[in-house]
Amino acid sequence: MTPTLRTDRLLLEPYVPADEDDFTALFLDARVSRWMGNGPWPEADYRATFARIFTHAYASERFHVWAVRQGDGRLAGHAEIKPAKVVDGHELVYCLAPDRWGQGLGTELAGAVVAHGFEALGLEQVYATVAEPNAASLAALGKLGFRHVRDIAEDDGTVTRLLSAASPTRRPHA
Repeated sequence: MTPTLRTDRLLLEPYVPADEDDFTALFLDARVSRWMGNGPWPEADYRATFARIFTHAYASERFHVWAVRQGDGRLAGHAEIKPAKVVDGHELVYCLAPDRWGQGLGTELAGAVVAHGFEALGLEQVYATVAEPNAASLAALGKLGFRHVRDIAEDDGTVTRLLSAASPTRRPHA
């Protein structure tokens, strides 16, 4: 079951069905969806994705997905830690609503999810894929100790950076 996580300014908790419209609006915002995979998608696709959070992620307990809220209780963002598609391991996925940008919340959010991966899930490594021009996310992850692993050339000519962070308790190989 996806646990509730708290930081100084954020509450990460499982989605509830009433979050569907806010989830859809978050990802329909082109300022957000441009950094999230192959977005933007049609609205129906985001609604289907929201439904799959309940039927796939929560029902099977395959990975953790959170609604991110700030003090006002409104949806402020989204976060996941899930099996990665480009490497053997787990990947951090996160985003914030544009009205929450520039406040250090991205670093706080990513840090909470990564700490959960290391401490609760026992991961030795967490990965992230970030579009090369997404300087804010690259900077936030750099503050958390993520390092560049390699670049991935996408079919559309863009570049995605594969980053990784090692658990602070991971012992070096002898």
